[in-house]
Amino acid sequence: MTNKFVTGVRSHGRAFFRARVNIALLVALPIVMIEGFGRAMGVVPDLPFMEVVPADQGRMLGALFSTAFITGLIGLFQIVSAQQADRRLVRTGFSPGMLLATRLATVAGFGLLVATVSFVVLYRSLSPNAPVIAFVSLALAGITYGLLGVLVGAVVPDELTGSLVLVFIADIDGFLGVGLKNTIAVKTLFPLHYPQTLFESAALDGAVAVENVVGGLVYGGVLVILVVLVFRQTMRVERLA
Repeated sequence: MTNKFVTGVRSHGRAFFRARVNIALLVALPIVMIEGFGRAMGVVPDLPFMEVVPADQGRMLGALFSTAFITGLIGLFQIVSAQQADRRLVRTGFSPGMLLATRLATVAGFGLLVATVSFVVLYRSLSPNAPVIAFVSLALAGITYGLLGVLVGAVVPDELTGSLVLVFIADIDGFLGVGLKNTIAVKTLFPLHYPQTLFESAALDGAVAVENVVGGLVYGGVLVILVVLVFRQTMRVERLA
């Protein structure tokens, strides 16, 4: 079983890196988003009541959203592009649980990789007060969106539609994160609430709020449960068919 798991993860990873455009996006997109967000918000005047320099706020948001969105797309493509192959494997007796485990492990690995790239790019212009926690919160954001991408991919029939769904969710996440600080009840329903709050407190104050760590882990756990239920149902229907 261990050999199958390792082989599956390696196979998914090689399939991703085989396309050079994926490697380019993995490196280029975090740079574009972090610097782009920073420059866009840098034109905002630094007013006395602001706790954070606008350009730094923009770069932090860019790091979060580049990590989240790229990993979300990877999770989506991991499921949608491989559905036919997975279904053939299930028909031949391969365990759906093992297939899903290899997919989730691959997404988590890419979440850590994208978080590393984003953190390195961000660190060039902004040094977090608690770098380890800042990195962990970036990884949490990536893995959370990766799970969301897997869930969307298991429900939505094609990559284009799934990508639009992720863009829509990410846009609302960004809107709530930047402009609506007091709508806590609404924000907690969206994937980036806990990672963003944890990241900002770690980067700016060096503080760690335990409730944000717990909230982020619980949110991720709920996504894992939903992914398992939807994936098993999809594979079961396919077997019956």
